[in-house]
Amino acid sequence: MPDTQREHWESTFSLNPKMYDEEPSESGEYALERFIAAGARDVLELGAGQGRDTATFLAAGINVTAFDYASSALKQMRSNLGGDLTAGLTTAAHDVREPLPLPASSVDAVYAHMLFCMALSVAELQRLAAEVRRVLRPAGLLIYTVRHTGDAHSGAGIHHGEGIWETGGFAVHFFDRALVDQLATGYELIDRTEFEEGSLPRRLWRITQRTTS
Repeated sequence: MPDTQREHWESTFSLNPKMYDEEPSESGEYALERFIAAGARDVLELGAGQGRDTATFLAAGINVTAFDYASSALKQMRSNLGGDLTAGLTTAAHDVREPLPLPASSVDAVYAHMLFCMALSVAELQRLAAEVRRVLRPAGLLIYTVRHTGDAHSGAGIHHGEGIWETGGFAVHFFDRALVDQLATGYELIDRTEFEEGSLPRRLWRITQRTTS
């Protein structure tokens, strides 16, 4: 299924060069405030897509390493950003089921808007959270958002096991509180805030946590 999902996202981004709003997401604006307050200079963005939040970080003078497994999205990101903002940008097509291609303790913060709730098993999510902890510097921040089990699409469509449900060709892992707690191992869980986004609307949690060692 993950390879099918990659093909679906590649096709979706290719057909929709401006699939999402050009303005930053609410979560991206929140993350920027936290990053500035923490003095973060180097940020890893997972599932960066076409760069709506990436642009906000870069404009604030933060260096961004942006990963997405849809290479078409990253090409569109660079095109959308233009030359002025790309000086502090590094991009790479990467599947987060594989180890992150970064050295240990190499970034101040990690941001992921709805990447963690893609079609990833619990075991894959646990490995990803551990990899993020590895590349974060001491007291590094992880801010991520996920759709949760209170969302209207949770329990609807095609079930792929665990909390993963597919509707309209998109598979989503809907989080419960227990899964949030599992992924906080080795972190201090600072905040879990519920919010809504989009026209459905999607119901999400925004998770903020910090490495403890």
